[in-house]
Amino acid sequence: MITKSIKYILAAGLVCCGLSTTMISCSSVLDEQPRSNFDPSYFSTKSGVEGGLTSLYAHLRYFYGNGYYLNTLETGTDEYTYAESADGNFKDADLSGVGSVTPTSTVAGGAWGTLFSNINTCSGVIENGEAAGMDAALLAEAYFFRAFDYFILVQTYGGVPLDLGAGELKFNTTTTRTSVRNTVAEVYEKCIFPDLEKAVANLPENPRMTGTATKNLARLYLSKAYLTYAWWLENPNNIPTYPECSRDAGQAQSYFQKAYDTAMQAINNPGPYGLQPTFYDVNVATKDRNKECMLYADHDEDEKYGNGGQGYGYGSGGSPDNFAYWMTTWNYTQLQAKGSSGAFIDPVQRATDQKLGRPWTRMAPIADNFMAGGVWEDAVKAIDSRYDATFTLRYYTNWKKAGDQKAKDNDWVEGANGIHVGPNEAIFSFVSEAEDATITYPAGTGKDGKYGFGEIAGRADFVRGVNHISRKCYPINWKIGMYRTDVEEKGFNYDVNGGSPRPWNVAKFSEFYLIGAEAAVKLGKNDDAKILVNVLRARAGKQTYSNNDNAEVSVDKSAEMVAATPATITIDFILDERSREFWGEGYRWFDLVRTQKWAERATTYRIAGTGFTDKDLQTVKRDIPANYYIRPIPQGQLDGMEMTADEKNNYQNPAYRN
Repeated sequence: MITKSIKYILAAGLVCCGLSTTMISCSSVLDEQPRSNFDPSYFSTKSGVEGGLTSLYAHLRYFYGNGYYLNTLETGTDEYTYAESADGNFKDADLSGVGSVTPTSTVAGGAWGTLFSNINTCSGVIENGEAAGMDAALLAEAYFFRAFDYFILVQTYGGVPLDLGAGELKFNTTTTRTSVRNTVAEVYEKCIFPDLEKAVANLPENPRMTGTATKNLARLYLSKAYLTYAWWLENPNNIPTYPECSRDAGQAQSYFQKAYDTAMQAINNPGPYGLQPTFYDVNVATKDRNKECMLYADHDEDEKYGNGGQGYGYGSGGSPDNFAYWMTTWNYTQLQAKGSSGAFIDPVQRATDQKLGRPWTRMAPIADNFMAGGVWEDAVKAIDSRYDATFTLRYYTNWKKAGDQKAKDNDWVEGANGIHVGPNEAIFSFVSEAEDATITYPAGTGKDGKYGFGEIAGRADFVRGVNHISRKCYPINWKIGMYRTDVEEKGFNYDVNGGSPRPWNVAKFSEFYLIGAEAAVKLGKNDDAKILVNVLRARAGKQTYSNNDNAEVSVDKSAEMVAATPATITIDFILDERSREFWGEGYRWFDLVRTQKWAERATTYRIAGTGFTDKDLQTVKRDIPANYYIRPIPQGQLDGMEMTADEKNNYQNPAYRN
């Protein structure tokens, strides 16, 4: 794994706008030693401004890679629902009658506090940077992050305050406890667009250090902001906004055009970025920080501060740990098999391997995705390498590598059809919907009844059709899985229960093609949309390594992939492609909200129950009213304001008021 080149301090700026006024401890960019306070005079020196600038990158770790933030962006969509061990945080987000979204739920909080704190740091850097001798390129990084943070906020909550106590987009050093929300249009037009345009103009083509902002990174968010604003202006499904304001739908086309033009400019002038040769290469941990990954919340297994000063031992389950992969990992360690000694052992044990990791069973993929009509239907699986390079579908024995001598005494375990399964061989697999017809599932609680896994004649691995996945047993999101480089030195399952030292990918070059394609569809440029989509689809047909077979391959089904592209590209097809490209990475709720397709695509879903033997799919309905397209303002924000009860109530988004 490549070590990071930029050192991150662990802080953001003075928190305001009704948030806590205490300072977050941080460390100096120069010596990385913790600071006990962070006062405004910190920005009066060049080193202080540089420290503030460095903190802008550190703040990404406080929400990207956080499993509870991932939950707010995935659970309740057409990708994920809650899993067997889910607590109320996940059931709330599902909107299926087992919980509810309120101003006190984690769905409300998200990244609110982290983002406003960082926005104020950005403003502090911008206002003080020039006087401290900082050049325009460095200041542009602060402009980028201020727009980046406001873009997340406006998509999540609707209009949010630009004035944090000292005037619009001014650095605040007061303990202001009042706030006025700006409209969505004002947030885009006064901050997001001009800040990103400054960033595009002044950022360098190449990063000044590994992972820092560049011209094309700013173009990515500018094109996405143009696209999102265009949809908001058009408002095809009459989704309400707050604070209420007029929208000129007649302007939407001009912003779709800007989104398209900006994306094409970036594609035609890639700078240091570009597509990896295969989709597997994008996400395999041994190639982290590759040229397709433009921005990431960085971590480093060799440095304490790389994980926010927490280290990588037993994970805390909080920020800034990167523990999102726990949430999508089912408890595969409950598998048991009879060994050669006659004793039952655990043939698949926890490991710091991208395919496995720490089971937490909080988020389960929806079964419809893997069945006829879904984004991963059998016809897709047959030619699209992204399926193999997205999920862990096959589980290999590893008991010989573990420290349990009782387990090591076994040379084999009994698999399906009474066939012996040796070390490092497959013991369990998810198979396609079509293959399910060839499976013999056990009745009752016989030899394999505990798990409900089936057998296919001649195969040694137990199997389960993906049309029978449940809240208990489902494919793991391999892309975001854990990985350590030091297991050979420190042991098979070293720190397997900790956070992941991998970077969390925030922005990828591949998204330019899908932003451009989506804008092209809205502009009536179907041929252009098809060309852009087919770049990624052709790549998806090429495969040099089979993730689930653990084997090098030489496959080129790019022609089949391109041939399968529909003649007319629709927004629904673009959404399908975005799911296949970015599955489970935290894009989905924003995608569905932007296109106003959330209720249409996610109101009904199917999945089996919470036990191993549950295979029959249950149909579940969600309640997704139009006014849920924006989240509630966190109750902690409202409680901290010096306002009357009526003023606080009116500050809140209408769907969540008392």
